Amino acid sequence: MLTVNNLTKDFGPIRAVKGVSFTVGKGEVLGFLGPNGAGKSTTMRMITGFIPPTAGTASICGHDIITAPVAAKRCIGYLPENAPSYHTMTVTDFLMFVGRVRGLEGAALSAKVGAAVEKSRLEPVRNQTIETLSKGYRQRTCFAQAILHDPQVLVMDEPTDGLDPNQKFVVREMIREMAADKAIIVSTHILEEVDAVCTRAIVIAGGEVVANGTPAELKARDPQGRLDVVFRKLTMGGA
Repeated sequence: MLTVNNLTKDFGPIRAVKGVSFTVGKGEVLGFLGPNGAGKSTTMRMITGFIPPTAGTASICGHDIITAPVAAKRCIGYLPENAPSYHTMTVTDFLMFVGRVRGLEGAALSAKVGAAVEKSRLEPVRNQTIETLSKGYRQRTCFAQAILHDPQVLVMDEPTDGLDPNQKFVVREMIREMAADKAIIVSTHILEEVDAVCTRAIVIAGGEVVANGTPAELKARDPQGRLDVVFRKLTMGGA
């Protein structure tokens, strides 16, 4: 459902992403791991068409993000890091606005908003303005806009960063529930996310993929099976 081929991004003389390639199929939750500054967010932004690559491309459900961007983006739900929203809108009004932008209207729009509210556990706050919500509910509101159109590919950048343990649990439950019929990428530097929701993980360091495997395969690189030790070896030099 998602194929990333040799994505490269230069910012002036700095090459932030260096030929990243991978695939994600239906039913997979791919953890995209790396330290801060590794190139995770830049890669996510290229995959979703938010910024253009210097080289390479991504194909979403058979649509090239460069040559067929509108068709590709119809298949994507994107939860960016520090996801923006209109704080003076209520949760429902914000989701209705997002739905109209995506071409929904009438009964179809109301049904999609209702389904997104239910899946994101937003019913208790759906009539509150976003500025009055806790960080956890604000994050769930942005999650709801990402899944509103029932996308086949879901891309989430640091979806649990800054949340308390209970809020993290809820977001991870939502991801697990949606995993069966979607291809999902979760960009994170939180290692516990791998065991919590991921079926496979890629580790990126210095803009390059340095490991790709299941959580069990990554843990097997350390005699004690400690993912944190493997992560440090991969990202601090000397795997």
